[in-house]
Amino acid sequence: MTGDPSAGVPSLEDLPPVEGRRVLVRVDYNVPLATGDDGAVTVADDFRVRATLPTLRWLVERGAQVTACAHLGRPAGERGPDTDLAPVRSLLAELAPGVALLDNLRWEPGEEACDDGFAHRLADGFDCYVNDAFGASHRAHASIVGPPRWLPSAAGRLLAREARVLGGLLGAPERPFVAVVGGAKVKDKLGVLRSLLDVVDELVVGGGMAFTFLAAAGHRVGGSLVDESRLDDCRVLLDKAAGRILVPSDVLALDPQGTIGEGRGGTGQVRDVAEVPDGWRGLDIGPATAARYAAAIAGARTVLWNGPMGVFEDDRFAGGTRAVAEAVAACAGHTVVGGGDSVAALDRLGLCGRVEFVSTGGGATLELLEHGDLPGLQALRHAPNAPGASAG
Repeated sequence: MTGDPSAGVPSLEDLPPVEGRRVLVRVDYNVPLATGDDGAVTVADDFRVRATLPTLRWLVERGAQVTACAHLGRPAGERGPDTDLAPVRSLLAELAPGVALLDNLRWEPGEEACDDGFAHRLADGFDCYVNDAFGASHRAHASIVGPPRWLPSAAGRLLAREARVLGGLLGAPERPFVAVVGGAKVKDKLGVLRSLLDVVDELVVGGGMAFTFLAAAGHRVGGSLVDESRLDDCRVLLDKAAGRILVPSDVLALDPQGTIGEGRGGTGQVRDVAEVPDGWRGLDIGPATAARYAAAIAGARTVLWNGPMGVFEDDRFAGGTRAVAEAVAACAGHTVVGGGDSVAALDRLGLCGRVEFVSTGGGATLELLEHGDLPGLQALRHAPNAPGASAG
């Protein structure tokens, strides 16, 4: 799909009057949980819950009887305490009184199987449907694509804004447009990298995936993470980009005996990318690279950031991610951070409030940037009340 991914998607205002009506709202409450010393389980990060409040409150204020539905974890059709939405239900009762929350959708095998029977049972008794689960809308699951077939439906405020903002990056972004993409696995990002290269002025690469690019360019990367099966793909991108892809010039590497995580040992050493010894693992971009990346971000009018620059959970290898996060926060242009670990890094540094738009999606963000559309948006365009639906 090309163009605006929110085009043709009904909004809340396209619903029939909701006063006294039962409205089913699909939300993305796949949130981290924490267990306290007293054994009580609570929501560790309420970002995704709070992001749905504008939609829930709009409906409640207009007299709707609102029931939310969501998934948590990967229970594969099996009920269990680790995937119980009870802690989320307690939080929602505080933030949006009167809004009910169903049990974990993925406790039902029909959810992920996109079973028509389960979708019918889910929609039964409701008058309208709202999808505000951007982070789940890249999945053609029963709760995402089923109800719009039968019920007047709409995108919630969160889903609509995500589609509009992320779609705008692919349309007519202010230039220069710099995309910063990190993360561990290059295979997970190849599709979005190809799409971004069609629209960005510079593509900045970091994280574990950078070492496959470096190896493809002929550099020695020691024992760093390299996906041998993707070397040719990276070479093609580097050739296509004609100098628009920035890769690290130095890295922070860990000696062969060093460990990360619990019981970690060893110290990182800055190494030129041409001089990473055998067995040493690059785990972060180096200071010269961090400065170069920060300068590229500072000069941009539009910035997209998705993925950390190194193993930022280990403070020895968090410097590159910190430098990028601070540069994005300080950038005067339009700044967008795309979900997942990037948001976790921003939150850890207390910088979320200094970024113009923080996406609630991980995989959904990448899917929309790669393909320009999502199954959840497609389903809403075919709802009975969608603009132009009556015309066929």
